[in-house]
Amino acid sequence: MSVELINGIYIVAAILFIFGLKQMSSPATAVRGNLFSAVGMLLAIVVTLASREIIEYQWIAAAVVVGAIVGALAAQKVAMTSMPEMVALFNGSGGVASLFVGWAALYNSGNTTFTIVTILLSILIGGMTFSGSIIAWGKLSEVMTSRAIVFGAQRVVNALLLVALIYCGVMFAMDPVLDSPYFYAVIVLSLVFGVMAVIPIGGADMPVVISLLNSYSGLAACAAGFAIHNNILIVAGSLVGAAGIILTNIMCKAMNRSLANVLFSGFGAVKTATKVEGEVKPINTEDAYLILEAASSVTFVPGYGMAVAQAQHVVRELGELLEENGAEVTYAIHPVAGRMPGHMNVLLAEANVPYDQLVEMEDINPRIDNIDVAVVIGANDVVNPAAREDENSPIYGMPIINVDQARTVFVLKRSMASGFSGVDNPLFFGENTRMLFGDAKESISSVIGEFKG
Repeated sequence: MSVELINGIYIVAAILFIFGLKQMSSPATAVRGNLFSAVGMLLAIVVTLASREIIEYQWIAAAVVVGAIVGALAAQKVAMTSMPEMVALFNGSGGVASLFVGWAALYNSGNTTFTIVTILLSILIGGMTFSGSIIAWGKLSEVMTSRAIVFGAQRVVNALLLVALIYCGVMFAMDPVLDSPYFYAVIVLSLVFGVMAVIPIGGADMPVVISLLNSYSGLAACAAGFAIHNNILIVAGSLVGAAGIILTNIMCKAMNRSLANVLFSGFGAVKTATKVEGEVKPINTEDAYLILEAASSVTFVPGYGMAVAQAQHVVRELGELLEENGAEVTYAIHPVAGRMPGHMNVLLAEANVPYDQLVEMEDINPRIDNIDVAVVIGANDVVNPAAREDENSPIYGMPIINVDQARTVFVLKRSMASGFSGVDNPLFFGENTRMLFGDAKESISSVIGEFKG
């Protein structure tokens, strides 16, 4: 294929990427947008494989087969509760791929200083993304503690690591030979820096980390595109990087965090929240039914517990029964509910909950005091009044859904255990709060049985 034809098809692929990204901004068109983007990526890959620069296809074919098998198994076997961990691994895979592409580009002859710099950026950002994503996966899957890991002079250590990275990168760029110790030092330091950047971030802030690492994987791919002079990789990496940064900024605003602090590991510091004590008011499904049956407005507030219980389908069924009973039903979605951006939106879309019933935090809060019943399903941190009231709390300042201001609050939980951030929740002891203990799916199914009985 001629260079002109290759670049022409790359332009078509880039248009599909951009159009697909635009379509993903709305739940109603997100599936179509994903399809457009996938077609664009398929075009880009096929055209790249048709390049004259590729002279052997054996390893590429083997990688395609292995990747297809892994992808198919992951799509079929990975539960929705494990999606955040899988996204973290995807981000890490993108990072390490960019690292290897940059490393391979060193073997090209005639590399200019600019190319060497882009190679170093690809390796640095890719390595940091890979190791940081592995730590994020460990926190999300609870292989390691989800709490912030901090120690004295942590920022000083991170600053020294960054200075060492810059020094080794400059020294290698001045004499870019393959066996240079500075080159291997850049790889090692980038991996260490990724670990150090993520460990001081607590569990409640993991959705921001996922979004940020996604952006890093895009930036690494963009740098790799410059390193190997591939235009579509530059475009795709730039789109992912820019979209990730925008999403990270949105997430930071939703959590009252500073983007600058996130970039420099300045948040997630350990604080000791005030110990919460009080009297819990449990309720059974029969009494819950009586209250819901008399309600004229009900708002469901889903959280990670709904994903664990796989309760989204019975939640939708209960919502439909409440509507048939004359109640206005809404679903209040916090931007960081769950463990990755859009986690609750995906779950409710899977259960075919109408898009127009999903209400964002800033829209539900002004009218929450007129809601008869707020049903909190496995959410904790995003409804925790300590974020408003306890300055010592690690989540202080984070905007929450003010369910404690509803007339009645049902909290569906298995136990009184704290959420992913490990912070006690005074909502559980509120005068208008009733705790419905047990598996969320079973509890809601029992309430549905009361409606149908």
